[in-house]
Amino acid sequence: MTRPTASSASASVANGDSAHTDRFAREHLPPPEQWPELRFDLPELQYPPRLNCVAELFDGALAGGAGERVAVRGEHLSWTYAQLLEQIDRIAHVLRGPLGLEAGNRVLLRGANNPMMAACVLAVLKAGCIAVPTMPLLRARELGAIAGKAEINAVLCADGLRAEMEAVDLPAAVRAKTLWFGGADGTLEALMAQQPASFDAVDTAADDVCLISFTSGTTGIPKGTMHFHRDVMAICDCFPRSVLASQRSDVFIGTPPLAFTFGLGGLLLFPLRVGATAVLLEKLTPETLLKAIEQYRATVCFTAPTFYRQMAPLADKYDIGSLLKTVSAGEALPLATRESWRQATGLAMIDGIGATELLHIFISAAGEQIRPGATGKPVPGYQACILDYDGNPVGPGVIGRLAVKGPTGCRYLADERQRDYVLNGWNLTGDAYEMDADGYFYYRSRTDDMIISAGYNIAGPEVEDALLRHPAVAECGVIGRADEERGQIVEAHVVLKPGHEASPELTAQLQEFVKGQIAPYKYPRAIRYLTALPRTETGKLQRFKLRTE
Repeated sequence: MTRPTASSASASVANGDSAHTDRFAREHLPPPEQWPELRFDLPELQYPPRLNCVAELFDGALAGGAGERVAVRGEHLSWTYAQLLEQIDRIAHVLRGPLGLEAGNRVLLRGANNPMMAACVLAVLKAGCIAVPTMPLLRARELGAIAGKAEINAVLCADGLRAEMEAVDLPAAVRAKTLWFGGADGTLEALMAQQPASFDAVDTAADDVCLISFTSGTTGIPKGTMHFHRDVMAICDCFPRSVLASQRSDVFIGTPPLAFTFGLGGLLLFPLRVGATAVLLEKLTPETLLKAIEQYRATVCFTAPTFYRQMAPLADKYDIGSLLKTVSAGEALPLATRESWRQATGLAMIDGIGATELLHIFISAAGEQIRPGATGKPVPGYQACILDYDGNPVGPGVIGRLAVKGPTGCRYLADERQRDYVLNGWNLTGDAYEMDADGYFYYRSRTDDMIISAGYNIAGPEVEDALLRHPAVAECGVIGRADEERGQIVEAHVVLKPGHEASPELTAQLQEFVKGQIAPYKYPRAIRYLTALPRTETGKLQRFKLRTE
């Protein structure tokens, strides 16, 4: 079989092989010469030219006799593979029938982790459309930026998240194709009831875009990362196969939202690939996650170091003996957190680093391969090295830029920042790493101004923009400050306008103001008041001086 490459992806456009009649995604991919090198070195990564990832996932599960096995469990319901497939197919009919969508149209999705949200995401892909998942905590202004950049054609939104969605200024044509689900009068469920229970998957090309996942840039302007049907399969056939060694008997559970690629893979795609069970629960706390592990007899858990740190002292209150593997990603894993979790549970933490641009984890280690303090080694299917600031590979013991390549890679939606992320075929993740003589990779810091707090990526300039909307704020600079519990916290340095004085009351007011402007997890947990911000002669903010104060 011919190995797919960046150049062959370009050729498929010219040959008209795409199933998309709406060419928006194809036309807004970066030019092939700006793509990273894509490698498909493993036999399991040799995908056919025609591939619909949802059909592939369910064909494999059903062929293996998983039809009557539980696919997804929620707080109030569970669906077998056959039942989940029926829900997916009915939604796909709604998309292509009553909504009148065509292949390649973009569908914005909003919902917490539950079986219905999972069915919606999978239905969009099976119908040949492109899923644009959004975090439940995002506000109207953030949603509007995403909707505008992706030029969405329709919306599927949980009824409980209706308020912010209705506040988005959408075109009338998109507003008319907005459906609510999960409420007493769900318009999506009403239409589903009228549709056939079986839908033939659209015959998409393996390199048709099926997912646009947005991530905050260091400027606060969202970046849309574009992923193909074959990318979805590739992440299922790399980390969970080689590191997790997932199997049908596994029960997956965790906290990352399905709108976050860490959650989409770990809590939905990976279990489906092997015919296992996914437990999808909303609004988990460290204690309720432990309780759920006990209740559902979960074997694999995905969450951020912050949760593991808080769960460790509570673990002995619950029967979590079913738990076999725990995966940490989303932020750097402190050695103390890894050790406290091992002492509390006897489990060796599986650390990992991934990126929305590459879709999931590409460096990790499990079992006897774990080395304390190290993230791990490249996952089979991926390569990694350390580059200096001239783009040259450096040897062991030198801190530099982490560079990665494999079957997935960065393709931004119409964004000049593509040139910054890809260098000589390598994906530059924005992380400073060091490699040892045995090929283990050690995280050292971020190379940009992104703040990573409790697993969330937060762009400092976005928080600054929100603060500057408050009438008391004249200037502000936002940085990440090291924090034992959350990895980093958002710290704002604020210069007040005349007539306003610093006080605890004003600090609380500013924090609540930011929560109302952008997703609440982005608010500044610490605020310092200054008479002036450090700037260069040309007026550029010197954030490094804020970090040393």
